[in-house]
Amino acid sequence: MRILIVSQYFWPESFRVNDIASGLIDLGHEVTVLTGKPNYPQGRFYSGYGVFSMPKEAHEGINIIRVPILPRGKSGILKLALNYISFAVSASLIGPFKCKGRYDCILVYQMSPVIQGIPAIVLKKIYKSPVFFWVQDLWPESLSAVGVVKKKWLLSFLEMIVGWLYRSSDKVLIQSEAFNQHVLQHSVNKNDIYYFPNSAEDLYKPVAPDCTKDIAEIIPNGFIVMFAGNVGIAQDMRNLLKAAELIKSNKNIHWVIVGDGRKYGWLKEEIHKRKLSDTVHCLGRYPVEMMPQFFSYADVMLVSLTKDPIFSSTIPAKIQSYMACGKPIIAALDGIGAEVVIKAKAGMVSEAENADKLSHVVVEMASMHQTKLAEMGRNALSYYNSNFDRKMLLNRLVSWIAKNKKAQR
Repeated sequence: MRILIVSQYFWPESFRVNDIASGLIDLGHEVTVLTGKPNYPQGRFYSGYGVFSMPKEAHEGINIIRVPILPRGKSGILKLALNYISFAVSASLIGPFKCKGRYDCILVYQMSPVIQGIPAIVLKKIYKSPVFFWVQDLWPESLSAVGVVKKKWLLSFLEMIVGWLYRSSDKVLIQSEAFNQHVLQHSVNKNDIYYFPNSAEDLYKPVAPDCTKDIAEIIPNGFIVMFAGNVGIAQDMRNLLKAAELIKSNKNIHWVIVGDGRKYGWLKEEIHKRKLSDTVHCLGRYPVEMMPQFFSYADVMLVSLTKDPIFSSTIPAKIQSYMACGKPIIAALDGIGAEVVIKAKAGMVSEAENADKLSHVVVEMASMHQTKLAEMGRNALSYYNSNFDRKMLLNRLVSWIAKNKKAQR
């Protein structure tokens, strides 16, 4: 089949959409990606890319069509908004000339911003291609939750756009079953809503620590609580620091953050201000290919989100990554993400923004016998294989596309 993926973010930026595209290629399909110039998370274009340069690219057999966008910058809402808008406009204007013809499916990988789905609807109108809209992030609620947008008129306007995008799509895929009600309230037919959770790239698998690697030199000795991924507002680093303060006298417990994001600079400053450098360690951003090796040095992996009904509806994608590597998990969040960890018997849960509870959970897990932690890790991997296996989910997606194609004949 001929499949077009619309995503503002794509390789060499590190997002799960990269693996979806590669997986579809492996299954024998022709895949094209309509995307922007890579500039996440640093906020500036990667080396070799400019605002108006439009090179033809290919990656692992994937055709990549890039359109001009404005870089997001390191901070500032205005720059971020211009970055979002520039892709939606540029891809809507250039996409029809670069992505000609009918596709069996236009798959929108909808993280923030939701308006990156607009070019897909434009292409649908021109070439009559069906759109599968994969909701990763609930807009505009997530913007309100982190305080990015507070004006009611703007939230209402974005809500209207979201509803139009959902209704204009042929199918709406949701990464969490808790998203179902959100989509239904936009007058989408319930039969057109499919539960399609995230998986993890094949590279995520249990590995033993390799003491010959440089990683061993930067991991402290002791009980390691590791957080990996985006360091942003939603990930609630403030709660992590509060919990770390409560147990900082226990020098055997170390909090290790592997990643980068808009709050990374703030995080490093706060660690210094709070005199937590002995127990909280920021390692920065590393290639995704190195993550399983980093995870192998952790005793437990941490996933956290701020307290908000929107985030309680979300399954953070890092849960699948942690599970695929067979690691026990501390879930410092509410809702369905925590329920997954509990159901899988893969770790322990501390409700969102409860530093006292989080610190107690960490101390309890640090006192557990290694056999108990290993059992949690096995449970995590087993649950992943049954519910989030990559090949299983890709085959499910392809079957839906084929079924829709047959129905439209």
